Amino acid sequence: MNKGTAVVGFLLSFLAGVGLMWGVARGSNTTLEATTTSVTEVESSPVPIASDDPAWGNADAPVTIVEVSDFECPFCSRVIPTVNRIKSEYGREKVRIVWKNYPSPNHPSARPAAEAAATVHALGGDFWRFNELAFSSQQQLTPENFGKWAAVSGVDASRFTADFNAKKYAAKIDRDLAVSRRLGINGTPYFLVNGKPLSGAQPFEKFKGLIDEQLAASQELANAGVSPARISFQLTKQNFAQKAAAAPSAGQQAAAQPRPEDTTVWKVPVSDEDPTRGSAGALVTIVAFSDFQCPFCARVEATLTQILDDYAGDVRIVWKDNPTSFHKRARPAAALARVAFAEKGNDGFWAAHAALFDSQKNLEDAGLEEVAKKVGLSWSKVETAIERDTFAAVIDRGVDLASDFNVPGPPHFFVNGRRIAGARPYEEFKKLIDAQLVIAKDLVRKGVARDRVYRELMKTAQTPPLPERRDVPAPTKNNPSKGPPDARVVIQEFSDFQCPFCSRVTPTVAQILEAYPKDVKVVWRHMPLSFHQDAPLAAEAAQEAFAQAGSLAFWKYHDKLFANQKALGRADLEKYAAELGLDLGRFKAALDSRAHKAVVDADIEVAKRAGVVSTPAFTINGYPVVGAQPFQQFDKVIKLALKKN
Repeated sequence: MNKGTAVVGFLLSFLAGVGLMWGVARGSNTTLEATTTSVTEVESSPVPIASDDPAWGNADAPVTIVEVSDFECPFCSRVIPTVNRIKSEYGREKVRIVWKNYPSPNHPSARPAAEAAATVHALGGDFWRFNELAFSSQQQLTPENFGKWAAVSGVDASRFTADFNAKKYAAKIDRDLAVSRRLGINGTPYFLVNGKPLSGAQPFEKFKGLIDEQLAASQELANAGVSPARISFQLTKQNFAQKAAAAPSAGQQAAAQPRPEDTTVWKVPVSDEDPTRGSAGALVTIVAFSDFQCPFCARVEATLTQILDDYAGDVRIVWKDNPTSFHKRARPAAALARVAFAEKGNDGFWAAHAALFDSQKNLEDAGLEEVAKKVGLSWSKVETAIERDTFAAVIDRGVDLASDFNVPGPPHFFVNGRRIAGARPYEEFKKLIDAQLVIAKDLVRKGVARDRVYRELMKTAQTPPLPERRDVPAPTKNNPSKGPPDARVVIQEFSDFQCPFCSRVTPTVAQILEAYPKDVKVVWRHMPLSFHQDAPLAAEAAQEAFAQAGSLAFWKYHDKLFANQKALGRADLEKYAAELGLDLGRFKAALDSRAHKAVVDADIEVAKRAGVVSTPAFTINGYPVVGAQPFQQFDKVIKLALKKN
């Protein structure tokens, strides 16, 4: 071996070692500082961080937050504003965020999305931009969109397509899943703050408490002479060691600790609109959130039947519709079952329920027609109910309730308010049912009637947490708006004229104003993104339309820009101004002098302080809604805002 080969070999080995260190994150906007953390130390960490893990923040930040997430999980989407606020308030010097994939088998598009994101990262693209685009459009996680988002994220489209189709980085997802299994993680979103667990879409205050605690601990280590590059690593090991010492089994490895059981008794309402199976005097009520097209929902049916047989008279099942958006035939199937319930009561519903699960692979109209005939329903009535969405209100109430109680996907159960997620085996249900029977029988001995046990338990049960409100300043005279000036609900829309998802949500905004003509006002906030080169000047042009002729002119110009997103150059902007009859000389002068740049920059600063980093984003009386969400999601938050007003 000559000296040149030896030098090259040494350099390659050195670079490989650096790639395994605690702080590497290629293509992720991470500042990689010098580090003395050894490869051995990193490999022995209870929360391993690999060279191909996307990361945001400095490598020697004293707090490392490992985010375990799923691109199709609605609760992972819900926590994004909180994560963005963490980035904004603590900065790269204090906090580093590391991404690990956990695509749920219940989410068929989650695994392809994870592989696409891993491909973008591996090819040197902006992983976090791809991340934002995917979460802001969870209903459109398709290969076609992956390619578009990859290009926006700075990756060559043909290279991305070739590597994605070849599943070149699929093994990365498998490694992430293996780490999650070893850590006992079984749901998303899940966070480890220097190794300390935080499960679910928790509010900012929960994260802040842990982060501040770890920052204080990091200062102690720094005062003791520990180098910055080793502080987060050391704290993670300490936190896991403390957890292991407190565990009942002292010999158990800290890394194998299971996810904490949710012991909360949740206040899950039941009503006459819910189909039930079992005795009205049952001591244990199992509320099931389910989906007729979900294979895991079908799989658990045998377990539920066995429970009803084994606990006859003591257990009842209550059905809640939770058709997921990616099961396109789940909602029509739910409508058929609702027709059966309306016409034939509980017996009719459960007959349709059984027939639908038996025909799960054929839920197109022809298959539903066969089910209708089988259970004695008029197909014309069922077809009308599907076309008119007759049962939209009751089905949506089930979906909304699932969202309120952090239900990641069907099947999901609450046993006298205690949570069981997924198609779990009979033994897990039995253990919880037996424990609840002891509690229920004690209530009966104290004089509570059997048919009132569930109501009694719900009196002290926990209501779902409210979404975290943002402190967003009131709009100023510079902000265009539409809707009544004294509206009880103010929606502030942070948007970008070159963003395709901002354009996509425009009809939904119109639907909101139509549904709430007296109660809702929509206020525009400019947020042109840095990688949309035409967006800043387009924002200033729209603001000039507002300056010349008020909100009406602004919204007309707004519509022009969204209708012509591929033509937003200077000449195009002037053309649209002329078409709307604006003073073209004044318009050109405003663009030349950047007269409205300060207004646009002020909106961007408002977004930054509110933790908004992607578009479209909305605050509804301070409650955040991220991305081009459907009307139903906005409607739910608007109703909450009206109630709290």
